[in-house]
Amino acid sequence: MRLVLYSDVKALGKRGDVVEVADGYARNFLLPRKLAGEADKGELAKLDAQHRARERREAQELADARALAARLEAAKLIVKAKAGENGKLFGAVTNADVAAAIAQELSVAVDKHRIELASQVKALGSYPIEVKLYRNVVAKASVDVVPA
Repeated sequence: MRLVLYSDVKALGKRGDVVEVADGYARNFLLPRKLAGEADKGELAKLDAQHRARERREAQELADARALAARLEAAKLIVKAKAGENGKLFGAVTNADVAAAIAQELSVAVDKHRIELASQVKALGSYPIEVKLYRNVVAKASVDVVPA
């Protein structure tokens, strides 16, 4: 029997796969638990429409991430921090501080866990950062730490 899987089934396939299984397995296990449905024309058309919509959505997300990466690389990010006379900071600049600077400069919220600092920022100056925006889209920018 040909079925379309509605959810992942171990040792059978992932959601959206069209699989061939024994009639008893389909009638007694997959269909009653709504893990799969018969692979008729309507189901296959619905599956194809979902697949096209997912591809369109992923393409849009990739384009948005690339546009944001270009904006980030062109932006001048400034973080103000308290510092002593010798330029050493009282504390350190964290990913959250850089995320706040990005939000202030570009009006875009970026998750602090996606920001990577090359090293700990404990002094005034300019430091390189990497922001992972999407699969294989990484924005490289620099953040300037200035006295408050």
